[in-house]
Amino acid sequence: MSSEQRHIASAFDRDLETIQALVVRMGGMVERAIADAATALEKLDEDLAEDVRRRDKEIDALDAQVNEEAARLIALRAPTATDLRLVLTVIKISASLERVGDYAKNMAKRSHVLATLPSIDGAGMALRRMSHTVDRMLKDALDSYIQRDAVLANDVRDRDLEVDQMYNALFREFLTYMMEDPRNITPCMHLHFIAKNVERMGDHATSIAEQVIYLVTGEMPEEARPKRDGVVHAPELLNEAEE
Repeated sequence: MSSEQRHIASAFDRDLETIQALVVRMGGMVERAIADAATALEKLDEDLAEDVRRRDKEIDALDAQVNEEAARLIALRAPTATDLRLVLTVIKISASLERVGDYAKNMAKRSHVLATLPSIDGAGMALRRMSHTVDRMLKDALDSYIQRDAVLANDVRDRDLEVDQMYNALFREFLTYMMEDPRNITPCMHLHFIAKNVERMGDHATSIAEQVIYLVTGEMPEEARPKRDGVVHAPELLNEAEE
């Protein structure tokens, strides 16, 4: 390798390290957002909920910065093969993190509304447990990226089934509350919306894990993502949960 080629490779590595540092920072902020949103929901802490909503702007700004830096890297360094795959993976991971941040913000928004409605026994604690499971998935997905660990990434992918099971159990529980007392309908609809957001967080954590598998092996997983049969949901909320 000539001295010029070594210089180009070194410059590429430095630029890539900068982008990856942004993604790691973003991941930490998203993990905190999930935990804080779940706590705000369980305790109906409106100040903490507002703080989660405010910090989402910082997450969005980091995602934009990652995209700008990645575009500049591709334009200036023209990476090929493995290097290009790495840059594209970083962009997709950043996008997934940004979406998870949005779902955490949506959870926080509902805390304000739920504080004015009849309480549903155990719902806040159950959603916090589900959020903790997803938070752990996200942390392990990011660790698998940092360590280039396809085995850990596969483990994260398998755990998405547990999140689906928790979501289905909550959905059925909310239905029971609504049938028992019409006054529970509005709070349970809000709680279902939150549960669906948490379930979607799990999907994005799984997507990050799949990107790691692609990065390490050069191929996306062949098997369909594990899913529990009969996943249930309220159709009228699905479009809103995607916003």
